[in-house]
Amino acid sequence: MAHLLGAERLHLEFPTRVVFDEVTLGIDEGDRIGIVGRNGDGKSTLMKLLAGRLEPDGGRVTVRRGIRIGMLDQADALDPATTVADAVVGGIEEHVWAGDAKVRDVIAGLLADVPWQGRVGDLSGGQRRRVGLAALLVGDWDVLFLDEPTNHLDVEGIAWLARHVKGRWAASDGALVVVTHDRWFLDEVCTATWEVHDRVVEPFEGGYAAYVLQRVERDRMAAASEAKRQNLMRKELAWLRRGAPARTSKPKFRIEAANQLIENEPPVRNPVELNRLAVSRLGKDVVDLLDVSVEYPMPDVAPGGPAMRTVLHELEWRIAPGERTGILGVNGAGKSTLLKLVTGEVQPTTGRVKRGKTVKIAVLSQELAELAEWTDERVSAVVAAQRTSYTIGSGSKAVELTPGQLLERLGFTNQQLATPVRDLSGGQKRRLQLLLILLQEPNVLILDEPTNDLDTDMLAAIEDLLDAWPGTLLVVSHDRYLVERVTDRQVAILDGHLRDLPRGVDQYLELRRQQAADVEARPAPPTATRSPGPAAPAQLAGADRRAAEKEIASIDRRLEKLQAQIAAQHERLARHDQSDYVGLGVLGDELAELEGAVADLETRWLEVSEQLEG
Repeated sequence: MAHLLGAERLHLEFPTRVVFDEVTLGIDEGDRIGIVGRNGDGKSTLMKLLAGRLEPDGGRVTVRRGIRIGMLDQADALDPATTVADAVVGGIEEHVWAGDAKVRDVIAGLLADVPWQGRVGDLSGGQRRRVGLAALLVGDWDVLFLDEPTNHLDVEGIAWLARHVKGRWAASDGALVVVTHDRWFLDEVCTATWEVHDRVVEPFEGGYAAYVLQRVERDRMAAASEAKRQNLMRKELAWLRRGAPARTSKPKFRIEAANQLIENEPPVRNPVELNRLAVSRLGKDVVDLLDVSVEYPMPDVAPGGPAMRTVLHELEWRIAPGERTGILGVNGAGKSTLLKLVTGEVQPTTGRVKRGKTVKIAVLSQELAELAEWTDERVSAVVAAQRTSYTIGSGSKAVELTPGQLLERLGFTNQQLATPVRDLSGGQKRRLQLLLILLQEPNVLILDEPTNDLDTDMLAAIEDLLDAWPGTLLVVSHDRYLVERVTDRQVAILDGHLRDLPRGVDQYLELRRQQAADVEARPAPPTATRSPGPAAPAQLAGADRRAAEKEIASIDRRLEKLQAQIAAQHERLARHDQSDYVGLGVLGDELAELEGAVADLETRWLEVSEQLEG
């Protein structure tokens, strides 16, 4: 395989610490590399060094002549005044980019809900992030560096991105380097893993599952001080081998060695014991949603249009003690509404919600609200104000930990205990938030996108705590690995109804693809003939209305281009030799075709406009 770029004896230091020292590595054609490591150890910095965005203090990065390098970093560099179309395809003519299958696939995969002619400055942060990713992916690159590309993507978007990068090059062409905390994506896409730690970059063969195996082997041979970390990763490996059969087919995953390492490792959870404890803490009744529907007022309703939008429709869900359920659905499907029904923040429009008398619900939210009152306090003071102990596990395996020991398990050092909460990193705040919630000892725990700002090690540590948590657990997350790891059941919100998924996330993705195919297969409204009578055209709402508005905008763009082509054709006719009747006839036929296309588009424009205004 041809060499693309390499780093030789890289040295980089910041005022307070050395980040890299004597790091040498290379990237060849066909490489698909995932970078993992603790937050702050230098994953993004390494990527910037290799991509030429940052100069090392020592050593050098060499790039083969003619290599095209593209990079998605975490900074938003889009011009807020430009349109989405200009940001993604620039000044390329529509008929040019629309004829490129790769460009169409990127736009459909990332920007289906983003207004094509909208201003970048009017978009949400997540939409801007996806526009930036789309603008990168439509280009032709030999090496792609992606820093947290799965942020702001849902489960479907992450699955699409995995398919795209796997099919972007032939197996022995191009190179991909990605930093992400999404372990499913790492395992699906990567053929090698680099772990950044302690000023070095350590290479491992294979994706995330193979990396975990090799790391367990390395830790087993290391000093006894690594015992705690080794046990945690061994538990992770046990789940990878037992709980996810698809991963065991990886050719580079040495199954015999894995089985030997985990033969005495118990399952990650004891469901019988956890369920017994959950029933003792909760009783038999948790939360029952009985024939529940929720409707919201529709903003900017056209005259005569529907005034209410149904989010959840006649939904029934009896949540059991000890149930561990992952909830899937596209943005806007009603996941947050469903959680708020459980907590009581939202009341059903019809039906009723019944809660057990002993239910105590806690929510790990995205807003870090639990830390608001502790902003100026040191971490040690926050911990001291809580319970003096916390028990994990049960029976003979129960272990009583102090809050300080819990903090240590979640990656806090003794020095960080004196740090004010306001000065903690995003990941540290997230871990402290989880600790405060666990110390309240709720018996129903709701996790709403809990993986933000956490690295793979910290996710494994949190999952370890949740494995021994004896209560009802509801998880909403775009992190497929987390959902499969900590829950025993997955459900999806589809068209306002709750659908059980016996085959998990794979089944959900199949159902979503089937939905999309059904919509695609619907017959288009007739254009050549119309029904007699004065009946007004049917009004559009929701997704149909947005699709019609997009079609109107597309027709406007095409009409503008056709009018320019007609004007140019008239000029050609005027300049052409007037005695060349054959040539004039050809130009006249071309002009007639353009004018006919304009007439067809104008007819369609009127039809769609009537549907919007009716």
